Amino acid sequence: MRTGEWARDHEALYKLSRDGVITVARLVEVGVPKRTCYRRCRPGQPWQRLLPGVILLRSGAPTRGQAVEGALLYGGSEAIVTGIEACRRQGLRGPKTTADRIHLLVPAGCQVSSVGYVLVERTTRMPRPVTVDGVAMAPLVRAALDECRRFTTLDPIRALLTEAVQRGGLNPEDLIQELEAGSDRGSALSREVLGDVLRGARSVAEIDAMNVWRLSGLPEPSWNRPLRTENGEYIGTPDGYFRKVLLAWEIDSYDFHFGKQQYAATLARNGRYTAAGIAVLQTLPSRLRTEPKRVAAELVAAYNAAGARLDAG
Repeated sequence: MRTGEWARDHEALYKLSRDGVITVARLVEVGVPKRTCYRRCRPGQPWQRLLPGVILLRSGAPTRGQAVEGALLYGGSEAIVTGIEACRRQGLRGPKTTADRIHLLVPAGCQVSSVGYVLVERTTRMPRPVTVDGVAMAPLVRAALDECRRFTTLDPIRALLTEAVQRGGLNPEDLIQELEAGSDRGSALSREVLGDVLRGARSVAEIDAMNVWRLSGLPEPSWNRPLRTENGEYIGTPDGYFRKVLLAWEIDSYDFHFGKQQYAATLARNGRYTAAGIAVLQTLPSRLRTEPKRVAAELVAAYNAAGARLDAG
């Protein structure tokens, strides 16, 4: 741009930006004096300062996309997005407890620090980025674990890692390998959750079920293993199955009470269990947390009753 041309052609200036986000250095390159850049970011002026050296060419709250672009411009050419933002852009919902900070990975030698809404993490293990909607980000396996390392309680880790396996299609073994390759910092809770995921848990409720089973003192059931008749006909895939006594344990939500299709499917499933000589215990997910000891006692009682039935037969 020629000197002063930027002031007359705002559209051309906008085209030089990333969705309206641009660095002060770039503005200076095209002829905007640095003093003018910051003057136009004062209250009541048309621009705003997003981050040190990064400007949004309009007033008003930035969109999430503009905030991400600003973070990447601030982080430098090698910065990539990780954590919950990268998880969501790759198809996950993520736990509701997650803050809205944007987590960046930068090379260990980079001198950029965390500021404002941007969390900067220096690393010697920069992953090969994937690009989604023009944004460079860490692969899902790395992004999920980077987010989990920042949690101090199990619940959000359970939610994110089970969703990453179920919805994101990640192999639990790949998550374990990534965890082993990284720092031990903040990894203990993720290791605990992944241990249950490797055992077969596919949801937070199923991890809660494993915790209740541990209280029961019973032999470990098979988790999420399809059951078939001798002729190969499908029976069901119980959350837990005690093969010795032919007992299926199902963690059933309220859906089967209120939806006609779910209710019919549950009746059909229970009918197949009965026809195959399999007893079934149904438990609501909420009770796994509110009444774990009582549910464990019910599981023991159902196990003993199933065993007595087989002995009597």
